[in-house]
Amino acid sequence: MKHIVVLTGAGISAESGLKTFRDANGLWEGQDVMAVASPEGFEANPALVLEFYNQRRRQLLEVQPNVAHFDLSELEADYKVTIITQNVDDLHERAGSTNVIHLHGELLKARSINNENDIVSWTTDLNNGDYNDAGEQLRPHIVWFGEAVPMIDTAMTICNSATNLIIVGTSMQVYPAASLRHYIPDGTPVYFIDPNPNIQNSKHLTVIAKAATLGVKEAIEMIKTMP
Repeated sequence: MKHIVVLTGAGISAESGLKTFRDANGLWEGQDVMAVASPEGFEANPALVLEFYNQRRRQLLEVQPNVAHFDLSELEADYKVTIITQNVDDLHERAGSTNVIHLHGELLKARSINNENDIVSWTTDLNNGDYNDAGEQLRPHIVWFGEAVPMIDTAMTICNSATNLIIVGTSMQVYPAASLRHYIPDGTPVYFIDPNPNIQNSKHLTVIAKAATLGVKEAIEMIKTMP
């Protein structure tokens, strides 16, 4: 059975109405990235950081998966599919995908500030004074700048067994996630979906210059026609 590995980023969720956060000036919703997405930022102003993610969480609960999410989940009927996402939303899961690796954490979870493995589900606002059973403050279960990416080794291993790779919604410029394309076997067909691609077709690379909702469908049709 083919093993289709899908690397997804903010672009696939943008079509559901989720903002991609960072603008041309490097700001996220008007905030300096390091102020709201780093351990130092959290230490300096935890209330600011918690409210930033509260806003993201509220927005997430108001949107739905789009056609691209559903098309990827339906692939599981015929193939082994693993989705490796840089996104912190749960839209892949809500669309029905059952094998999703979150590289950068999950917005609908929280964890202890003292134990990264003490993780709980969290769907409401997270505030100062919200503690775990041990009396420790909770923080968003998000991998911030300067923190290790716990699932990267798992993702590398998964890529080693890919028979097809779909890249959608990400320019593959952020490391270590960007390194994953180098872990697929030589000769593996790669489909790069982006409305404004920064690369061109090559021997094993097909560039699909379309938005996710159109490009994913096209890539899937190509895979289905391959022997």
